[in-house]
Amino acid sequence: MLLAKTLRSSTFRLALMAIGAFGLIVCAIFAYVYWSTVSYVRSRSDRAIMTEQANLHDAYARSGRDGLVALIGQRIADKSFADHVYLLVDHASAVLAGNLARWPVDAADQGWAEFRAPARSPASVAPLVRGVTETLPNGDRLLVGRDIGDLDGFTAQIRAAGIAVVVLIVVLAAVASIGVTRRTVGRIESINATSRAIMLSGLDQRIPLHGSHDEWDRVAENLNQMLDRIQTLMGEVKQASDNIAHDLRTPLTRMRGRLEKAYHCPRNGENDAALIGDTIADLDTVLAMFASITRISEIETRARKDAFRIVNLVEIAGEVVELYDAAAERDTTRLELAGDAEVPMTGDRDLLFDAIANLVDNAIKHGRAGGRVTVTCRNGESGAVISVADDGSGIPADQHDHVFKRFYRLEQSRYTPGNGLGLSLVAAVASLHGATIELRDNSPGLLVVLCFPAAAVA
Repeated sequence: MLLAKTLRSSTFRLALMAIGAFGLIVCAIFAYVYWSTVSYVRSRSDRAIMTEQANLHDAYARSGRDGLVALIGQRIADKSFADHVYLLVDHASAVLAGNLARWPVDAADQGWAEFRAPARSPASVAPLVRGVTETLPNGDRLLVGRDIGDLDGFTAQIRAAGIAVVVLIVVLAAVASIGVTRRTVGRIESINATSRAIMLSGLDQRIPLHGSHDEWDRVAENLNQMLDRIQTLMGEVKQASDNIAHDLRTPLTRMRGRLEKAYHCPRNGENDAALIGDTIADLDTVLAMFASITRISEIETRARKDAFRIVNLVEIAGEVVELYDAAAERDTTRLELAGDAEVPMTGDRDLLFDAIANLVDNAIKHGRAGGRVTVTCRNGESGAVISVADDGSGIPADQHDHVFKRFYRLEQSRYTPGNGLGLSLVAAVASLHGATIELRDNSPGLLVVLCFPAAAVA
């Protein structure tokens, strides 16, 4: 099964294409080396023949036929010329000198030729000769050549070696390609098996890592991180759904109870008015919750960035402080504005107002009775900074990353007023403005700091 998948895989086809291209390159290199070597050896042999032919011409010029015959005899007797071939015949093809028995049939009367010379003895093999022939002025014919049997054997060995190398390379490349392809297919099959397991049983499965830290391990790590993120998001969606159901159940249950009571009781104008007023209040709570969700979604889609203008952060914070001053006095909390007199920045005024208002509202609600809430605006080194500090119970450090989730509340029973969307809106506004938001321990209390980047400042 795995072999069939290996042969059908695109990786194997690419490997075959690579082998083909590599084989052509190797063949081209080998052909160049072969022809260069053979040409070099043949040219050296031809130069040696032409040199010897010149020597014979000199002897012929000095002493005529007799001198030529004598020199040929000396050459044949000299062992250093053992691979040379000489033949001098007269116009009737009678042998005058040389180490061949007769004029070769394949040799022309003039020019270069390769031929099988007659064997020097019945037991010997007819040598392969390359030589040059000519007709002398007196009508005699002269052949000077060399036995190129060794050259022929040398070129044959080169060809055999080249073919063996090409075949070996192709075989090794094919084996390596199959091995690499099978490894690749194996890793892909591992990912496919995990994907099928996830589709069948859920997001608990993860792609196994081989510990090689190669590209496949990096792909598996990224996919596993993506699965972790999806699992986290699904958990958050489930938690948000549970929280929405819990938050809606209370006002809806109250409304149903009131309506049922009104249905079974006789009509009473005063009681009916109170019932309708309470029901409207609960409906307003539900509608406010959905309005907050819609507003956060709108901010997160950055649909309101066109409303960015140059604003004074101190002026916005001052309006928030003025709005919440009465609520702070009711809780005997001292609400004050501090920092620089003017902090310009670029942003959406309404969204910034909502974000600061949520922070101040939370600080008053969760701060210490009779305590202090301080809103500070200042011009930081990298941009505008606003902080809201209270001296209440604060937020545990391990909850800092969770309180910005939608519908997340520290009070898990969710019986106190609120819907857990205030800090989610603050986080959305901060993200829209490119700001960072930090929660710090105010010892005691909580310090929330929003730092806007310099690019957001006009």
